[in-house]
Amino acid sequence: MKETIKITKRDGQKVDFNKEKIINAIMMAMKNGSGIVKEDIAKKIADQIEMNLIKGITKETVQGIETDVYYKLISLGEEETAKAYEGYRAIQEYKREVNTTDESILKLVDMTNEDVIKENSNKNAAVASTQRDLIAGEVSKDIAMRKLIPPHIVQAHMNGILHWHDMDYTLQKIFNCDLINLEDMLQNGTVINEKLVETPKSFETACTITTQIMAQVSSGQYGGQSITIRHLAPFLKVTYDKYYKKYIEMFNDECIAKKLAKDRELESLKAGIQTIRYQLSTLNSTNGQSPFATIYLEIVEGSEFEEEEALICEEMIIQRLEGMKNYKGQEIGEAFPKLIYVLDEHNCLEGGKYDYITKLAAKCNVKRLVPDYQSAKIMRQNYEGNNFPPMGK
Repeated sequence: MKETIKITKRDGQKVDFNKEKIINAIMMAMKNGSGIVKEDIAKKIADQIEMNLIKGITKETVQGIETDVYYKLISLGEEETAKAYEGYRAIQEYKREVNTTDESILKLVDMTNEDVIKENSNKNAAVASTQRDLIAGEVSKDIAMRKLIPPHIVQAHMNGILHWHDMDYTLQKIFNCDLINLEDMLQNGTVINEKLVETPKSFETACTITTQIMAQVSSGQYGGQSITIRHLAPFLKVTYDKYYKKYIEMFNDECIAKKLAKDRELESLKAGIQTIRYQLSTLNSTNGQSPFATIYLEIVEGSEFEEEEALICEEMIIQRLEGMKNYKGQEIGEAFPKLIYVLDEHNCLEGGKYDYITKLAAKCNVKRLVPDYQSAKIMRQNYEGNNFPPMGK
C-alpha cells in the first residue's frame, strides 16, 4: 500500500499532499502568464514533484514545493508562467500576513504617504476628519486585497497592468454616484438624523433642505450626485403664491399684489440659490470633503413650472458668473456644485425664447469654465424619448 505523503504548511500544520493543487496553480499561472494553458506540462511537473518528495529531493513543506515548481517551469522554458507563479506566491504570502497596514497608516499620519495623499484630489489629507477616512481606507484596502479580490487581480493591480479603482470602498456594500430623488423628498417629506423634515413652505427652505440632503448622501456613499432644478421650481411658485395671497388681502389691489409678490419671489430666488452655493462649498461630509455635486439646469417647455425653471437657471448662472471670495478676499469660481445646462429647441441660439440664458451661460464659460452642456435632442434619440441628468460627474 502506497504511503501517504505529508506536507508541512506555513503554520506548522501537517496535511496530505495533493497533486491536483499543484496542477491547478500551474494552469492558473499559465493563464495569467503566457495565456496558453498546457495541462500536460502542469501534470508532468506535478508528477515530478511527487516523485521528488518520495525520494526526499524536495522538502516536504509548502515553501519547498513552490520553489521546486518555479525552477521546473524555468527548466521547461515556461519563463512567463514561472514569473506569474512567483507573483501569485508573493500575493498569497501577502494575504497570509496578519498586519500589513502599519507602515502605510503611519506614513499617512506624518504626511509622507504620497500615493494615498494624492490619490483623490477632493480629499485634503491634512484635515483630521479626512485623515480618519483615509486611515480607514487603508485598512479596507488591505482586507480587500487579502480576503476579497482574487490573487491574480491583486497581482495585476500591483504590477500596474490594471487599476482597481476606489479599492478602499470594496469592503463595504455601498454604491458610487447617484441621481437624488429630490422630488419625492421635497414633495412628501424626508427623514434626516431620525428627524422628520416636512414639505417646505418656501423656496429658500427647499434650498436649505436640499443641501442637507446632499450632505447626508455624500456621507453615505462615495462619488458624485446630481439634482435637477425642476424639483426646486414648484417651491418658487409656492413662494410667489404665498406672498400674492398676503398682499391681495392687505391691499385688495391685484396689480400691487402681483408686483410685490414678484419682488419677494425674486428675493427668495436669489437667497435660495446663494444658500445652495455657499452650503455646498463650505459644509463637509463625514469623510471631510465637500459634496461632489452636479446641478442640472433644464427648462421643460410647456411644463407647469416652466417660468420658474427659467428663473432658477438664469439666477444660478448669474451667481456663478459673479464668483465667490476665497480666504484672501480674491474672487474665484467655486469647484462645486458643477453645472450642466440643457440645450433644447428653445435655447440653442436659433431664435428661441431662452437664448438669453444660453448667451449668459457662454459668458460664464469664458470666465468660470462652467457650465457643461447636454443636448436634450440627442438624449431623446438615444434614450427612447427620455432626457435625464448624468449620475454625478
